[in-house]
Amino acid sequence: MPSLAINVESLTKIFVAGAAPAVDGIAFAVPPGRICGLLGGNGAGKTTTISMLLGILVPTSGRIELLGHDMRRHRFRALPQINFSSPYVDLPGRLTVRENLTVFGRLYGVRDLASRIAELARELELGPLLDRKTGSLSSGQKTRAALAKALVNRPALLLLDEPTASLDPDTADQVRGLLENYARREGAAILLASHNMGEVERLCAEVLMMKTGRIVDRGTPAELIARYGRDDMEQVFLDIARREEA
Repeated sequence: MPSLAINVESLTKIFVAGAAPAVDGIAFAVPPGRICGLLGGNGAGKTTTISMLLGILVPTSGRIELLGHDMRRHRFRALPQINFSSPYVDLPGRLTVRENLTVFGRLYGVRDLASRIAELARELELGPLLDRKTGSLSSGQKTRAALAKALVNRPALLLLDEPTASLDPDTADQVRGLLENYARREGAAILLASHNMGEVERLCAEVLMMKTGRIVDRGTPAELIARYGRDDMEQVFLDIARREEA
């Protein structure tokens, strides 16, 4: 295992020449086994950053190294060890949950795939849903199916966008416990984009605060709460979001 799961240097993305960068020279690192929060309002640059990490977008400049691999030169060495989940990216709706997990598991070359699917079904309470078409599921059920897809290959690096969106409080709490245990047990790094500040306080060892494409502050939740003299991360988030640019 490399010393860093994510190492980003001077990462920039400009979509239109002459326009403000969507991501503006950011740098951060995440070691194995750590859950790191990537926070910011709409348009802060979170989704663009994650898209560049996944290789969906090509950076304008800067360097991304994931699990010891330079993503510009050796992307396909890293991708089998990475996975991603977002409730805003649908799995194929005409396939059942089992069929979706089978397709993605085969793409990742997962061994003993039937056992892995059964294990995920137990952990995410998907058993009664496995043979239902994914498009027929509720929003919360789709979120759990997407998380199962993201975990099917036991990734060393997991990128999550709002992983508990649409889940009821009890299921969301169980999912957070699952993610904590997964990072600890597997030594996996997790980069978590979330608007649920209670979730961030519970899960994240470090938080990166983004605004207008830049990382404007960082630290543990406790450090940020103390720095801003607030009671919780939601108040810190609002302080940063409403602060005038210098």
